[in-house]
Amino acid sequence: MERRYIITGGGTSGHINPALAIADLLKEDAKANGDECRIIFTGRKIGLEGELVPKAGYEFRDVESLPMPYKPTPKALKALSANNRGKKQCLALIEEFKPDCVISTGGYVSAPLIMAAKKTNVPVMIHEANAFPGRANKLFAKGSALVMTGFPGQEKIFSKAQRVVYTGNPVRSNMFGRTKEGSRNELGIAPDRKFVFIMGGSLGSATLTNFVFATAKKPEYQNVHFVISVGKHNSVEITPDVMSLPNLEIKEYIERPDLYMSAADCSILRAGAVTCAEITATGACAIMVPYPYAAHDHQTYNANSLAQHGAGIVVSDDDVKAGRLETVLLDLLNDPARQEEIRKASLSLAIKDTGKRITEAIKSALGNIQ
Repeated sequence: MERRYIITGGGTSGHINPALAIADLLKEDAKANGDECRIIFTGRKIGLEGELVPKAGYEFRDVESLPMPYKPTPKALKALSANNRGKKQCLALIEEFKPDCVISTGGYVSAPLIMAAKKTNVPVMIHEANAFPGRANKLFAKGSALVMTGFPGQEKIFSKAQRVVYTGNPVRSNMFGRTKEGSRNELGIAPDRKFVFIMGGSLGSATLTNFVFATAKKPEYQNVHFVISVGKHNSVEITPDVMSLPNLEIKEYIERPDLYMSAADCSILRAGAVTCAEITATGACAIMVPYPYAAHDHQTYNANSLAQHGAGIVVSDDDVKAGRLETVLLDLLNDPARQEEIRKASLSLAIKDTGKRITEAIKSALGNIQ
């Protein structure tokens, strides 16, 4: 049997990585059952998905779309026009490819495909990573064949969907089973070197970047190796004195965060839903700094859900700016026993059957339709 899927989701890694994880799961499940599986992704070529999806080996189609403003402005007409052109592109793709269903992980880039699918009666399935759904997923959940959620208890939010299943948040299979020693060996980091990894999301974080640029210069951190992912849209100037720091490695984007998170003595991270799933999958020792402007402050909720089980430390964005993160970091670097406690607590929260939950939910929904 052959299954065909069109998957969409983009703008940030919080949408793209779950989409890639779901694609991998569907292909692995099909192979295990002797079936065929064909997948095409849609999104913006100029977006992060336009880079990451082809790198992951999947076919990618560039579809026009623009974010819809929250308030009526002239930009709304421009967005409507772009999304309608994108819808026409997706209608042609659906006619050509004839998918069994389309799957969305959210972001404005998903709108054209879902609109086209609904118009042609192709089943729509959605994965919502956060406790508070994004606009696109919440809007298009009505009448959808399936909504999969990253957090439990969202049945009321998606009450107009045909079916809601709590699956957890998917992470790529290489996130699991890593060891600190093995990851350090792959990265070429000495076993006894103190190592801190910083990642502020795919678009970067000025708060975390400024903190690391300042901290790495201080004498007490000269023997600490820092690696930071500043993001594709880094807003912090990288000056020559920062570039010349021997203990600081600056990257635009990290394709294998599992290696760095599992290798580090401490990882300083935002607290998006997928990042939290990656923390538990890799058993990272994490200091979480929730993005303060996330909708409904959902990153603080995500971070606290881990911290209340001892699986990380939460420091607010304001506290970082006030200089309080440095003390927390230094104390943690000097306490290997505490690091190990946090690692064990993180691993204990990992949902290891998320992949099975997702593939079974999708296959069950398709079976009910057919």
